[in-house]
Amino acid sequence: MARPALIHLGRWGAPVMALAPLTAFILLARQQPLIASGEVLTASLPWVPSLGVELSFRLDGFSLLFALLITGIGTLVTLYAGGYFAEKPRATAGRFLSLILLFMTAMLGTVLADNLVVMFLFWEMTSLTSFLLVGFDSHKGEARKAALQALIVTGGGGLALFASILLIGISLGTFSYTEILARSDELAASPWLAPIIVLMLLGAFTKSAQVPFQFWLPNAMQAPTPASAYLHSATMVKLGIFLLARFDPVFADVPAFGGALVIVGCLTMLVASFEALRATGFKAVLAQSTVASLGILVMLIGLDGEVAVVAMVGFLITHAFYKAALFFCAGNAIHATGEAHLGRLRGLARILPVTALAAVLASFSMAGLPPFIGFISKEYLFEAQLTSDWNIVPVAVAVIVNSVMVGVAGVVSIRPFFMKSRRPLKVRHGETPLLLVGPLALALGGIAMGIVPNVVAGLLIAPAALALTGAPVDVSFALWHGVTPMLLLSGVVIATGIAIAVFWTPIHVTLRRRRILHTVFGDRFYQRAFDGTLGLASRSTQLLQNGDQHRYTAVVMTSVVGLLVLGLVFAGETLSLTAAGPIRFSLVAVLVIAVAGAVATPFARSLIGALVAVGIVGFTSALIFLLNGAPDLALTQFAVETLLVVILTAVLLRLPFARSHSRTARERRRDAAIAGLFGVIVFIGAASMSSTPPDLALSQFFGATSYLEAYGRNVVNVILVDFRAIDTLGEVAVVAFATLAAWALLRRGAANQPTKG
Repeated sequence: MARPALIHLGRWGAPVMALAPLTAFILLARQQPLIASGEVLTASLPWVPSLGVELSFRLDGFSLLFALLITGIGTLVTLYAGGYFAEKPRATAGRFLSLILLFMTAMLGTVLADNLVVMFLFWEMTSLTSFLLVGFDSHKGEARKAALQALIVTGGGGLALFASILLIGISLGTFSYTEILARSDELAASPWLAPIIVLMLLGAFTKSAQVPFQFWLPNAMQAPTPASAYLHSATMVKLGIFLLARFDPVFADVPAFGGALVIVGCLTMLVASFEALRATGFKAVLAQSTVASLGILVMLIGLDGEVAVVAMVGFLITHAFYKAALFFCAGNAIHATGEAHLGRLRGLARILPVTALAAVLASFSMAGLPPFIGFISKEYLFEAQLTSDWNIVPVAVAVIVNSVMVGVAGVVSIRPFFMKSRRPLKVRHGETPLLLVGPLALALGGIAMGIVPNVVAGLLIAPAALALTGAPVDVSFALWHGVTPMLLLSGVVIATGIAIAVFWTPIHVTLRRRRILHTVFGDRFYQRAFDGTLGLASRSTQLLQNGDQHRYTAVVMTSVVGLLVLGLVFAGETLSLTAAGPIRFSLVAVLVIAVAGAVATPFARSLIGALVAVGIVGFTSALIFLLNGAPDLALTQFAVETLLVVILTAVLLRLPFARSHSRTARERRRDAAIAGLFGVIVFIGAASMSSTPPDLALSQFFGATSYLEAYGRNVVNVILVDFRAIDTLGEVAVVAFATLAAWALLRRGAANQPTKG
């Protein structure tokens, strides 16, 4: 079988495939002047009009920012993946690049969709593709486990989000975000407001790894480094941030919404900072810092005021640039040495000089040092907290967390690259252009944006803030605002962070010995729930799937009888057993024969005798149809019953005639009780229906429209062929299959007969 053309592109495969996101980036960037002027571009196509679902898309300043990050960093990730998988089989590289492009498409669809149902479909598509990316190295048990965990957590949150979307549709009669935003006051007055918010928060918190769901993201580091860089910088984990920021104006009048975001964001920041100090792997330390950064973004969305919006958008851009660059650098170090443990990586600057330079520049932005854009975004972070209605708690949390981030920035840039090696590291791969273009471009971009912050503010931050607030926002993005409380807090953070970096080893060793917080906020409870679910499934299988068909049938019939009894109980006074008309002795005679056959069935001494008794019941049913003016049903019943008797007879002739009873006397009495109760309930139901005057509306409809619409005078034929065509086709198929089965069994029996000769 021929391989896909993709894998024959050779070393040019990644650059060629990178043209797709690059083209999308250019096309989106061309819309920036129009979007910056306040325009909102929309497009819509009908999809499921009966449900109010349209393929509608919306491009404003905020969605444009996300789309540019997705396509821009996606281009660099595609190029980097070409170098990362250069020595892998071409099929492996092609499969990974295909998944990356599919992941990118899902992300773009999510941030551009205006219809919430369409957005949810792309949202879930990101979960599925991330599952494939995290478990890309499927031969590793850890990768499969992490992929399944990510899918369960984010997929479960997705179900909660879908419920929230449905409730919004019930409340407003629309799934359009544009219309929901315009009618936010109606949504605030909806009786479903509380469950809508709770379910939406669950969906966003699971996607963006907020406490108590933060554990899945660090475990997802089993993914190849290009996927990790993309996952942590610009893509799926920020979808929750995107959703919360979008609906922050909708729920602006609900104080609990913002309060929940601030509390959960601060708690996530603290937990992730603690775990970052305990982490041992290069990528694991960066992953925990990502969780802390996501907590910062959630907290900023919860704060009130325009400064918080500007701070959130600015930090969103800053984090995307330095985090992708640092993951690229970590990937280069691990790729070159085969060593993922941060404490064992030393002296790599000689081997990877350009990577070391990119790591230092990106770390300076992460630490918030001037003239990097990280310095500006950090000052806006403190200003947003100081000018909000909250007390000093968020400020204190931000100082602690940002100090840890400074320490992390120092450790991941200095230790692996510039500290002397304790033991020689075997170098497997050197630096290649495809491995360097991503980290170098992003690291230099961080300092360029810091040097010309007004350009970034005018092109990206101001339009995004306008889309979120609905009004122009003054964005004074600059390196120097004088000696302010924010500058003093930045100084405290940097000094504390340097101390953490210097004493990293004793802090790390001490915290590794204390697992209380890790036990509480790790994946221990998830694992217990997962194992408990599997255990319950195993015990249920042993109890229910025990191989005893008699028990299966008894459970099903007992359930049916129970439901029927509940129906009769709730029917109450509406249940009537009065006679509907005079007694017809011909029907009574046929019914007596049917009852005799039914009673004879369980007492028959042979299977053939039981089959004959069952056949009597079927044929008498056909007679009842015939006596009630339904010859078509009678003929069908005669045909089916004849085939059934023939087939079962052919089967029974191949079974041993002599066998002992497999049922005990007690079990047979229980079966008789279930069967008897079922018969009584069916009799009561049938008698009640026969005593109720029939509703002739449907009959009158068929009689009036059969000739006018189907051009048929025989009403029964018209019903079967036109009004119930699919149902009739199914009945014909059943008869046809039964005929084929009977013919096959009888033909086989004839073929097995010995020939004379």
